[in-house]
Amino acid sequence: MALYSEKVMDHFRNPRNVGQIENADGVGEVGNPVCGDIMKIYLKIDGGVITDVKFETFGCGSAIASSSMATELIKGKPLSEALTLTNKAVTEALDGLPAHKLHCSVLAEEAIKAAVKDYYEKNGIAYDPKDFPASCDTCEHCH
Repeated sequence: MALYSEKVMDHFRNPRNVGQIENADGVGEVGNPVCGDIMKIYLKIDGGVITDVKFETFGCGSAIASSSMATELIKGKPLSEALTLTNKAVTEALDGLPAHKLHCSVLAEEAIKAAVKDYYEKNGIAYDPKDFPASCDTCEHCH
């Protein structure tokens, strides 16, 4: 069995939504100090809907594929739906990741949540802090 699925390889070789959004409505950046992966997600939001999303990822193929798939899964969706995206959903959409690469899908989830939180804070929108857990650089499993 191959280590990586065809979907992982496709999103790694042909990542979707790469780049920056000038004057993004929300920007989220997260990193994992253990593996060195860094993800930055940019959101354009209109009427509570993500009209555009871009990413910049410094990391391994699984990190790039996870970023690419995560942006595809939230594009055109309401913010409330984007906040329900889980690392498990990203992994499933990629037809799986090796166990030692699952943290890449966690980073994708966290980067999206960080970008939404940034949007809420920039616009004075109230939110429940429990919807935005501490980022990966502060959690025990990364240290």
